[in-house]
Amino acid sequence: MSEIRFDIGSLHAAYASGMSVATVVETVFQRIAEADDPGIFIHLASKAEMLAEAEALGGFDPVAKPLWGVPFAVKDNIDVAGMPTTAGCAEYAYLPTKDATVVAHLRAAGALVVGKTNLDQFATGLVGVRTPYPIPKNAIDPKLVPGGSSCGSAVVTARGIVSFALGTDTAGSGRIPAGLNNIVGLKPTVGALSTAGVVPACRTLDCVSVFALTVDDAYSVFRAAAAKDDADPYSRVIAAPSLGPRPPVLSVGVPAKTDRQFSGDAAMQAGFETALRTLEQLGCRLVEIPFGDFYATANLLYEGAWVAERYAAIADFMEANEAAMHPVTRTIIGGARKLSAADAFKGFYALQAYKAGLAPVIASV
Repeated sequence: MSEIRFDIGSLHAAYASGMSVATVVETVFQRIAEADDPGIFIHLASKAEMLAEAEALGGFDPVAKPLWGVPFAVKDNIDVAGMPTTAGCAEYAYLPTKDATVVAHLRAAGALVVGKTNLDQFATGLVGVRTPYPIPKNAIDPKLVPGGSSCGSAVVTARGIVSFALGTDTAGSGRIPAGLNNIVGLKPTVGALSTAGVVPACRTLDCVSVFALTVDDAYSVFRAAAAKDDADPYSRVIAAPSLGPRPPVLSVGVPAKTDRQFSGDAAMQAGFETALRTLEQLGCRLVEIPFGDFYATANLLYEGAWVAERYAAIADFMEANEAAMHPVTRTIIGGARKLSAADAFKGFYALQAYKAGLAPVIASV
């Protein structure tokens, strides 16, 4: 049972050959037990709930329901009807009566919700350890951080407990944990996937992201979930073209040697250099680019005016419940109290200048 492959293509091939969705549900719970990681889920559906949802799908029909019988997990800042949303803070928890739009689309496509996954509190962090709940174990090496903020979603996918998971991505939260757990992380264009029913971090930048086992699976999930949503003022129609052919030579931009930062970690540096050699062996063309302005742009999100947007999202809760927050999260978001409207405009101007300056750098790759 545990040998069932959970990529969507393999799962649907098994269903077409007669495997029951109940077998997949049993496998999900078997793998949860085998993982023995209390840090992955904040809330888990019961086996009976999943079996009832699976029964309601009817017969196998991947045309009408392209994600028929595919198990997935949801980061716990995205609403699932009947499951608490905590955003990584128990005192913040509420019980939604309806699914976030993106979850509703995926369920309509036949996907089955397994549970809600752990995260850096209020999606503020890139390491996956700023949570009052147990910290998920990195799927490659439990001594390493899982990456964040969508730590549980990355680990649950990498361990093969689900076929895919939803995260969010404002400053790397959907890509960094994917990389640290050796899976695919897709950050769509802002507005491509609705954020209605998602606890905001920075509303102008927030994206629902996808963790998957393959690029094809990430694309399938995106196609099922992408739609204009009037409930989200940032939502827009984004075409989902077919995946194009791989270019004859893939160019990969890498930080210039003088801009690489390893914080004195020799193992990290060696691993990075090994990865570059591997890319070259695969036929990629490496293009060294100046990286200082990329670092400066990233700093705007956690050290600049955009911190005020995080504060705006939870200001009322924070003023009444500050002691309930993780100390690092409290310090980061609380720093917004010192920011002014003038700081915000200075930040906008700086970002626009970085965009203009980096456009030719990106185009050079």
